[in-house]
Amino acid sequence: MRGCWQLILLWCLASTGLLADAPAFDLTGPKVDVHVKRGDLTLPIGEVPNLQPGDRLWIHPDFPESQTTHFVLIVAFLRGTTNQPPSDWFRRVETWNKQVRDEGVFVTVPAEAQQALIFLAPETGGDFSTLRNAVTKLPGAFVRASQDLQAASLDRMRLEAYLSEVRITSQTDPKLLKDRAEMAARSLGIKLDKDCFDKPSDQQAPCLVQHTDGLVLDDANTQSMVTQLANGATGDLMNQLSYSTLAGAGNFSPYVGAILDTAHFQYIPALALPTDDTLNLRLNVPPSFRDPKSVVVVALPPISSPKPPPLHPVNPEEEYCAQKPGLVLSAEGAPVVFSTQLAYNLSLRVESQSNGKTTSLELPVKADASSGGLVLVSPPPPLPGGALTAVLHGKWGFVDWEGPHFLLQVAQSGKWSLAPGQLSAMVVGREDTLHLDDDSTVCVDHVNEQVGKQSPVKLAWKSSKAETLEIAVPLKDANPGPLTVAVYQYGLAKPDRLALTAYAEAASLDRLTLNAGDQSASLRGNRLDEVAKAELGDIVLKPAKLSRVDDFDQLTMSTEGSTAGMEPGKAYEAKVQLQDGRQLKVPVTVEPPRPQISLLNKGVQDDASAAPSPVHLASADDLPVDGRLVFFLKSRIPADFPRDEKVELAAVDGSFHIILSLSDGLMLEDAKTAMVSLGPLARFGPSAFGPVQVRAMSAQGVTGDWLPLGTLVRVPGFKDLRCPRSATKPCTLTGANLFLASSLGAAPDLSNSIDVPPDFTGTQLTVPHPANGLLYLRLRDDPATVQTLTLPVTVVKDSGAQAPSGLTAPPAAPTEKTEPNAATGSPQSTHPAANQ
Repeated sequence: MRGCWQLILLWCLASTGLLADAPAFDLTGPKVDVHVKRGDLTLPIGEVPNLQPGDRLWIHPDFPESQTTHFVLIVAFLRGTTNQPPSDWFRRVETWNKQVRDEGVFVTVPAEAQQALIFLAPETGGDFSTLRNAVTKLPGAFVRASQDLQAASLDRMRLEAYLSEVRITSQTDPKLLKDRAEMAARSLGIKLDKDCFDKPSDQQAPCLVQHTDGLVLDDANTQSMVTQLANGATGDLMNQLSYSTLAGAGNFSPYVGAILDTAHFQYIPALALPTDDTLNLRLNVPPSFRDPKSVVVVALPPISSPKPPPLHPVNPEEEYCAQKPGLVLSAEGAPVVFSTQLAYNLSLRVESQSNGKTTSLELPVKADASSGGLVLVSPPPPLPGGALTAVLHGKWGFVDWEGPHFLLQVAQSGKWSLAPGQLSAMVVGREDTLHLDDDSTVCVDHVNEQVGKQSPVKLAWKSSKAETLEIAVPLKDANPGPLTVAVYQYGLAKPDRLALTAYAEAASLDRLTLNAGDQSASLRGNRLDEVAKAELGDIVLKPAKLSRVDDFDQLTMSTEGSTAGMEPGKAYEAKVQLQDGRQLKVPVTVEPPRPQISLLNKGVQDDASAAPSPVHLASADDLPVDGRLVFFLKSRIPADFPRDEKVELAAVDGSFHIILSLSDGLMLEDAKTAMVSLGPLARFGPSAFGPVQVRAMSAQGVTGDWLPLGTLVRVPGFKDLRCPRSATKPCTLTGANLFLASSLGAAPDLSNSIDVPPDFTGTQLTVPHPANGLLYLRLRDDPATVQTLTLPVTVVKDSGAQAPSGLTAPPAAPTEKTEPNAATGSPQSTHPAANQ
């Protein structure tokens, strides 16, 4: 009984982390060969994720011929934490027996079993009965050992796969270390220290593999296996409490350590790292052959229903070229697929339709952590062109597994075409971009250009859209004439060739267009990059912005001089000077002037039914959202304000806008002036703030220039200011939406003020004692302006104000208390020194 209490005590200490600093599992233990037969199929233990009742286990202890100490191998089955296993669920095997050494033993998983363990114990009198009694007395402890050892073994295999990849790549191809290490870390669920890549190349690999005790991240697949173990038919609260999260890859689990059952045996855990049919055991404590002798505990796969891994594409919408050499289908979410043999016989099943018949092809793949997904083992056979869907198939232990779906494309020839407006896009003397369209661009390998009889040159290309290829064509030093662009695709023996023409295009001018009164004009033509300036009478126009529209260049030009006197519809002609000194002429189209207005006055009307705000806005440009905005506009062009003209009011950042008319928010004062009246809160909601602007819009939708109107600001709902009689003590300010203020203080320059966090959720602040009845603040919507706050002061006892939510007011100079004057309603002083 004393030994059992020691077992419970030490296990509880482990669960609290007191034994978490146990040594890593770096000692090589013995090997045990295991096969599992289910029905007519036999699998090596490395391909078995779970056992089931009725499975026939072949177990062969692989001890060397020189083994001097006789070990007893005991196979034990458990059925939960509170249900003791029967005596016949324990099988004693003498490993030194010649028949056992030559042939191994067979054990059948009994019905209702939920866990399976192997014990390796030195031969002593009563070894079997002592161990069986220990397991029978405390089944929950060994259930937990089974759970933790299973999860820890899977994590160790993930870690070793990552470490092996880093070491091999650093020795064979250090240039690929960054890419392959990042892919392996994503595939295996490893925490990657990217700062390692900032070190010299010879220090990167040692940096990536240091601190292995914290590299392994949580794995949903491992957790699901543990959940299957912990939630069996006899699982209960005790089982849930006994399970603890893994501590890391170095120590793996805090349960490790000396766990005594009697004075003769010490149970030490072993991680089982299967390779094919061999369980390679790793120990963290050297076995002892004197009292207390060591018993090695090994967990077999859980006895449960199979749960395939949750592998999924990194990007479900991504398309892959089926014929690309070394094709990698990016996948993640199941590190166990990349670190173990549990998922095997993997292939992509591709189905295609031809003449009403469905053909299915199997493309073998392998999971490669350093490549970041599934790698095609060999080039695929001929496939029908176009889009295909591939489904991952394979085996997960004894069951068939269907994994994620991937989108494939098979290259087709002769489908490339020039994008609209590209027929005359190739112009010598400048760099240009050619756009080619196809069903998909994922199979493009490279693109060549051949000018005349010159040697082909590779071109830079990209595909910002799945159906369009953008090719950079350098024609700055080329000669006019024919050129050929060849697009090479994976899987096609010959490229698709497109015959094009490079044009020697000098600047050709089509038309100059402007609106009377505008300060900019638009020049249309070709090769407008050669334009230096233009003259239209006394008006000088200079290039501002060049763009390509369809098959023409469009050059925006800024004007120097007034265009207000130009008559719409009248024929004009401008002189255009090229950069080489040549002069050309271009006809000018003058459109009617765009509507223009000026701002006469603006103001804000308070809601008569609401109490006036105690905040006094210091800037006339600050417009409170909850007020009524009123402003007057005078029409400049045309002279009278047309009745069908509209006014657009919008935020400068475009977050909100509204169009007003005579039937909605707009009223003519006289023939030339209109008044706008609207409530910003009702129109735009409580999230409207920031600079706003206004412009006129004609009935035809032609818009004028924007005019700045002001800044919409939101004001906190200040309600009450309570202060102690002592002017040196802070006050308490209450209200709603206090986060709309960024800072408050008692001085106009807001020195020694308090800052209000943007995520402040409280309803009161501790602020300095007001000076002359005033507080000063900055609003979050206009942080550049200092506003004033006037509230009646309620005197409270000098008990000391407390700062809500950690906001504490700085010390303030002596101030006077103010209360509202009964006659006027304005603040009046009640401070003792106010009347001296």
